[in-house]
This record gives sequence, structure tokens and C-alpha cells, in this order.
Amino acid sequence: MRIFDLIEKKKHNIALTDGEIAYLVKGYMSGEIEDYQMSAFLMACWFHKLTRKETTALTLAMAHSGEMTNLHDVAGIKADKHSTGGVGDKITLILVPIMASLGIKMAKTSGRGLGYTGGTIDKLQSIDGLNVQLSQEAFIEALDKIGMVISSQSGNLAPADKKIYALRDVTALVDDRALIASSIMSKKLAAGADIIVLDVKCGSGAFMKDMHSAQHLARLLVDIGKDANRQTSAVITDMNVPLGRAVGNALEIKEAVSCLKGEMPQDIEQVVLALGTQILLMSQKAANEEEAVSMIREEIESLRAFDKFCAFVAHQNGDVAQVKDSTLLPRAAVERRIYAPKQGYICGYDCEMVGKAALAAGAGREKKEDDIDHGAGVYLEKVYGDKVDKDQWVATVYASGESKADQAAQLLQASLEISQKQPEKRMMIKEIIH
Repeated sequence: MRIFDLIEKKKHNIALTDGEIAYLVKGYMSGEIEDYQMSAFLMACWFHKLTRKETTALTLAMAHSGEMTNLHDVAGIKADKHSTGGVGDKITLILVPIMASLGIKMAKTSGRGLGYTGGTIDKLQSIDGLNVQLSQEAFIEALDKIGMVISSQSGNLAPADKKIYALRDVTALVDDRALIASSIMSKKLAAGADIIVLDVKCGSGAFMKDMHSAQHLARLLVDIGKDANRQTSAVITDMNVPLGRAVGNALEIKEAVSCLKGEMPQDIEQVVLALGTQILLMSQKAANEEEAVSMIREEIESLRAFDKFCAFVAHQNGDVAQVKDSTLLPRAAVERRIYAPKQGYICGYDCEMVGKAALAAGAGREKKEDDIDHGAGVYLEKVYGDKVDKDQWVATVYASGESKADQAAQLLQASLEISQKQPEKRMMIKEIIH
């Protein structure tokens, strides 16, 4: 078997076998196949597109390129949740403890943020001492004892994906949907959960800007899960407006804690209920959607989900006092208030621009090696659908310095959209794909 022949096959739109794809991944990891050869193959895939069978084969080959987390010794149903990333997306911080409180073992590996979408690990590191770099043994122990664990991705979890993604990043091949789906699912399959629920964001603040692209990606993700014998469901959710009110790290921890105490904005509630319902139905913990919703609400109202989050923080050596009293969380020193330029209704915030404002404030990274300011970010005092008067306070920027605050405030001000007519109610759930 030669890499030249495989490039030639894909160049002429001839599908590769599972064995040929396995050879590609193994050869690339061993150094037998060079970067320029893998780049040529990936470019052929971009033009001629991988078939469903090829996509699954590539996903499995990347998943098996490193350690496969074995959760068989952990009693009960194990579930994982993934989001394609969005502005103000703190759903993991809310959903995972709710599901764990209901007896689902939530095994979550997460990444750090790059750009303005933020990363769950960065948000959690707003809490002093919280250990998010667990060994596989500590990961399994936390899952078994607490019922939930959130940890950064191991360097040996689907390492082929990391190497291939880096190559795609410098050869303009990031936007191929089959390669995106394979990248996401290789890590999910390697993480070992029985059930996978996927939050596919769609809109101006998401990677998938339009519904057609989001549907295509969601179906690919679910198909891969099915082919790999994992129960998988995808929920396509709106990301044309920031999710909730907070965009930033400590700010989002604070909002997530408020949600677990029952103060949940409608947009966040819609997403949490939809994703949670899918997990409860696939695990057969609930007989129907109505029962699932009732179960989720009961865990919030009883504060059992909040208590589970506190237990998680304590087990991973975080300062629980900061969870119980959010004023102890980091907060940037400089504030800039944004005011409505006219009377009317807030019909939106340009989602991407809000994300860029948070990035300018210091809450995100432009390069992987950049430091982030856990106290920086944006808080929306008034959100989609709210009526405002001229010069009314609508949002706040938090930053570590005056120049950062000024730049972020300009972006946030420009993102604000006000109309004279009250906008239609925002429907967060666009489609559910089983």
C-alpha cells in the first residue's frame, strides 16, 4: 500500500476502504507519511468529499490513534455532551450537574478557548484551585464517586486528530464538514461514553452560519455515532444572539451558578431542557419529553443540581466558597457602560461583534499561547426583546485596562440593534436530529 496510490484514488473520486484509511492515519502518526502527502490527500477530500463510510473510518482511526478511555468499571449509564461553540455558551456548566444529579454519569472532556467563543476549561479556571488536568485514573475516579467530571483533553486522546487539524489549519481545509465531524467525534468516541448529545450552534456567532450547513454537520455527527454503535442525538440551536447575559469566564461561572439556583433566562432554559431531554430519553430515565422536563426542573428547584456542582468543584480541589458567593470570583477593575442611542426594543446584538468585544476586553485568546483575564468580559443588562429608553444603560464591559475597555466598548456599542417594533419571540431549538 502506497500513499501515492491513495491520493490518486481520492483525486479521481474513488472511495477508500477502511483498511486504506487506517493505513493513512497510522502512517501519518509514525512519520512514514509526510505532511505534504497528507495535505494532498486532505485537499482531494475537500474537493471530492468523504463518503459516510470513509468519514466513519477516518473518525475511528483517529479515535484509536491514542488512549481509549475505558469506563466499563464505572456503574451506570455514561453520557457526554459537546457544543460546536458559541458566544456566551455556558450550557455545559449547567447541564452536566443536572444530569449527574439525576443519576447519569457525565464524563466531559473540554478544551480551552481560541478566539471569541470561549472554552469551558478557561471558565472553570476562574475558580481558584480547580484542577482541570486529571489523569485517566483520576478522571474515572471522579466520575465514579461524584457522578460528573470535567477535565481538559488529554494529549493522548485522539492525537491523530490534533496533528491532522493543525495541518488543515495552515492549508485552508478547516471548513470541510466531513472533516469537522470526524474531528469532533474522534474525541467523543475516544472519551468512552455510551450516550453522546451534540449542541450544534447555528447563526452569526457560530461556526455554522446557516441552517443548511448546521443540518449537514448535525446529520454527519449523528451518522458517525450510529455507525460506531453509540446512542447519539444532535440539537441545532440558535446562535444569532449571545446565549444568556454573560460573555466571559468568571462572568459565565456566575451566571451558570444563578441558573442552577433557579434564575435561568429563557434562552438558556430552552437549550438546557432540549439537550437534557435527549439524554434522559436515550438513557431511558424518562418515558417522554414531558417527564424529562419535569425531572430537570425538579433538580433545579430542589437545589440538588447546585449541590452536585459544588461537590464537583470540591472534588477537583476548587474553592467552593467562590461558587456559594460569586462576589469572590475574579472581576476586572475597569468598567464601561453602554447606553441605548434611542428608544425602542432590543432586536439583537451582533453576536460575532459581542464575541470580539469580549476578546478585546481580554476574555479570549487570539493565539493559543495568549493569557486570558478571567475577570474580563461583557454583561448584557438588557437582552433581546427588552424595551429600552434613549440613554438607558443596556450593557457593561469589564476589562483590566482603560484602552482594552475603550476598544471593547466601541465594539459592543456597534453590536447593539434597536428597532421600533418588538421582535418575535426567540426560538432557540431549530431542529433535533436523532
